[in-house]
Amino acid sequence: MDFVGKTISIKHKVLQDEDGVAGYDVMKTKSSYRTLPLIPVVEQALIAEREHQAEMKKAFGKGYCKKYEDYICVDAVGELIRPNYVSDHFPIVLRKNGLRKIRFHDLRHSCASLLLANGVQMKLIQEWLGHSDIGTTSNVYSHVDSESKKLSAEAIERALEA
Repeated sequence: MDFVGKTISIKHKVLQDEDGVAGYDVMKTKSSYRTLPLIPVVEQALIAEREHQAEMKKAFGKGYCKKYEDYICVDAVGELIRPNYVSDHFPIVLRKNGLRKIRFHDLRHSCASLLLANGVQMKLIQEWLGHSDIGTTSNVYSHVDSESKKLSAEAIERALEA
């Protein structure tokens, strides 16, 4: 995180296997490494999380794990959160909020579709998602909504009338 330059860089990942949880600086593809604008609401959430972690560190003292101080997603005692924790608990969050069941990964599809519906260029959506091939973004992740289809039909109609 660069709070001065207002950017967030994706250059590290955490994986879980039979040996446990570990962080790596090797990403899936070259395009997985990216720097994006730090959206104000995300910045505020990150600042709040950092403050919460500082409180937990103070409360637990020597019992707080200092090995992962550079990480965002740690538990109350500073240990790395299992990568599957979020996706495993996502159905509970949906149920508690009266939302229909979807996979956690479907949020990427929703994000791409919402960005597209709000006029964001496909190339920019590709960068946000970290795809190496724009075809992946356009063919798999962005679903055209009915309003966009209606607007495209109206544009065709205008072109035919001209």
